[in-house]
Amino acid sequence: MFGYSEADIAQFGLTFGVGAFMLYMLFIILQLARESKAGRFGTFVLLLGLGFGLVGFLAKGLIKYFLRGVGS
Repeated sequence: MFGYSEADIAQFGLTFGVGAFMLYMLFIILQLARESKAGRFGTFVLLLGLGFGLVGFLAKGLIKYFLRGVGS
């Protein structure tokens, strides 16, 4: 479609789609902290607990990037 292969579209969706979804999830966590009047420590706990999976996903991408660079 429009000169792009299925792999190109999937890579674009994985890169930007998941990235946008992760930013939206961060917005939801911060909105939850604000509406519940969690304070600084409560916001930290929410970000730590709910955002830990996001950090793992980002770390996986960075590890794959650096390992791919070492092997080349």
